[in-house]
Amino acid sequence: MLHLNEISKRFPGVRALDRVTFLAEPGSVHALIGENGAGKSTLLKILGGIYQPDSGSLIVDGAERQFVSAGSSIAAGIAIIHQELHYIPNLTIAENLLLGHLPHHYGYFRRRDAIRTAEGHLRRMGVELNPRAKLKTLSIAERQMVEICKALIREAHIIALDEPTSSLSHHETEILFRLVKNLRSQGKILIYVSHRLDEIFELCDACTVLRDGHTVATHQTLTGISRAQLVEEMVGRKIDDIYNYRPRSLGSTRLEVTGVTGKQVTTPATFSVRAGEVVGFFGLVGSGRSELMHLIFGAARARSGLVKIDGQPIRARHPIDTIRRGIAFCPEDRKESGIIPIRSVTENINLTARQRAGLRGFFIDFSREFGVADRFIQRLGIKTPNRRQKIRFLSGGNQQKVILARWLNLADVRVVIMDEPTRGIDVGAKHEIYNLIFELAERGCAVVVVSSELPELIGIADRMLVMRDGAITAEIAREDFSEHLALSLALPDEQAA
Repeated sequence: MLHLNEISKRFPGVRALDRVTFLAEPGSVHALIGENGAGKSTLLKILGGIYQPDSGSLIVDGAERQFVSAGSSIAAGIAIIHQELHYIPNLTIAENLLLGHLPHHYGYFRRRDAIRTAEGHLRRMGVELNPRAKLKTLSIAERQMVEICKALIREAHIIALDEPTSSLSHHETEILFRLVKNLRSQGKILIYVSHRLDEIFELCDACTVLRDGHTVATHQTLTGISRAQLVEEMVGRKIDDIYNYRPRSLGSTRLEVTGVTGKQVTTPATFSVRAGEVVGFFGLVGSGRSELMHLIFGAARARSGLVKIDGQPIRARHPIDTIRRGIAFCPEDRKESGIIPIRSVTENINLTARQRAGLRGFFIDFSREFGVADRFIQRLGIKTPNRRQKIRFLSGGNQQKVILARWLNLADVRVVIMDEPTRGIDVGAKHEIYNLIFELAERGCAVVVVSSELPELIGIADRMLVMRDGAITAEIAREDFSEHLALSLALPDEQAA
């Protein structure tokens, strides 16, 4: 049994946890949910020995424990599988699994013994991976399997999974779920952190809800608990319809893509989006949907094709060209491609406008930029101590709001492309992002949203285009939307059958 009893933790100026209580039983999957900033990560770091609580007790198998380091937590049989996995990419699976315990003889590494041992562990987990393969060649799902296997080698009986499916395909998620259910049947305690409520109801036995560092509710069973109830407990208010679809009158064709091809987009892609329209793109990982967006934005070199805005062809050779013609892009990996982590909220909001209007000779108009930042911080509800705060310290939802503010700051944006705009974002922030998407559409922008979450596209899009194997294979009108139809069109023929 795991019992975290009245755990409190303060940081300068912030009470991260206030008498939080969490109880998980062996042979169960216990969900830990809440908005970004609710205290989930802090609680996991206390469990993992990275932080020490200011007060409260940690009880593992009936004995009170104090974890002064990550090593002491691991020694107690606890493993935290973080969203950003920890591994050495150039080492093999066997070497990563046995790191710190590699078999050797007279100082020489015994590679055969390591591979044999790793094969045994992988087989017992039901994971079909070659222990000789290097970690950098594996998919994210396979790397997660290796992390979980590593935890079991260290005899972990309490395993916490932090947003494990955020970058997984539908098929990879199913593989992970089978593994989690197998571990539950072995009597392990599993803590499952996720913003995806559908996964919580499918996989978890119990659920604890955090809000603003407090335990709001603990449900020992999810039977009779509704999605709306969990949402209300997380955000502190009732959200009747998280998507809140708003019909709009559509204008003429604003974005027109004809015969565009690239490395992954092997079949010429042709589609159009009208002013005020939200078009969703759905497809499995590797279907070419993200590369198509990069080709349109000029972030990848197209092999053929034509892009037009308001009937005028544009040269999409570089993002600078497309930005000047009114195309905005919110990338899938916002931390790598969407923000400058070491720069302030103000600088990130003004990043594009600075290139176009913020410079006066060699000087930056700071007073104008501060005014812009203050206006959007208030208007979009960006949670930050001040405009000078480095953006890397903001939650994912607030980082996404900053990226959107960057484009809302430009009066001449005509096309907005958003790739996985709500990935890793809590339900309250998602609701706000959807409202911003509708605001852009109501301004007359043509909005393209790429998403792996079908309920999201069904909730906000006017039309949906489906991609498979580098080609646009189907178009679905709003009145025909269904998860089953979209998924069957996205799957390879043999799987769809």
